[in-house]
Amino acid sequence: MTWRRFQRSKLALGALAYVVVVALIALIAPMITVDPNAVDIASRLRPPDHTHRLGTDDLGRDVLARVIHGARVSLTVGLTATLISLLIGSFLGAIAGYYGGAADWLVSRLIEIVLCFPFLLLVLGIVALFRPSFITIMIALGLTSWTTEARFVRGEFLRIRDMEFAQAARASGARDARIIFRHLLPNAIAPVLVSASFGVASAILIESALSFLGMGVPPPTPTWGNILYSAEQHLEYAWWLAVFPGVAIFLTVAAFNIIGDRVRDALDPRSES
Repeated sequence: MTWRRFQRSKLALGALAYVVVVALIALIAPMITVDPNAVDIASRLRPPDHTHRLGTDDLGRDVLARVIHGARVSLTVGLTATLISLLIGSFLGAIAGYYGGAADWLVSRLIEIVLCFPFLLLVLGIVALFRPSFITIMIALGLTSWTTEARFVRGEFLRIRDMEFAQAARASGARDARIIFRHLLPNAIAPVLVSASFGVASAILIESALSFLGMGVPPPTPTWGNILYSAEQHLEYAWWLAVFPGVAIFLTVAAFNIIGDRVRDALDPRSES
């Protein structure tokens, strides 16, 4: 039923198809593109033509190859950071919602402490402390974006922890861990799935912002953000350096947001549109 409701939106299906295609292209990038770091000074800042479909940058590197390889990094960062935040947020939210009392108070205060800091500033602080790298950025994003998932799971646990199926599990002698992860968490996962889709979009956007600020994945590894960063000083006469990675970021973030919005509607039994 959920998939049928999702299919009613052609826009959402198009967004899903776009994400799948981008992911597949990123996966096979080494087999379909030239070396994204191959320097050719003789071809520097060449506009799009039949040889270089999206032009070249200031070092003569193929922009198409760099955008495709950049998709690998940006998608990996987005998905991994979201997975980390899901694991942390779901665990803490489940503990808070199931046990209540002191556990709920501690988790709630921890959420409030994290939310006291501007998200981007917190990520920048962690990245600056441990030096920018692929792994550092994924961990930093995951460690600072789990609060939404925690609040969703906590709220769902507070709603369902005393329902008949949970009471039956307790009466049968099931341990708390089994009740939490086997019985309650699967029934509390719906809003988390929606949050995950939005989370991937947010992580891709933040990674791009970090790279644009010079705090992202260090060169020569291409990401959409650092391609934009390197294009800044050539915007007046090399528009293609900024337009193509910018369009890639826009379309990918929009696609994940559309998917998340439609998943939210599909999981709502009251939604018929």
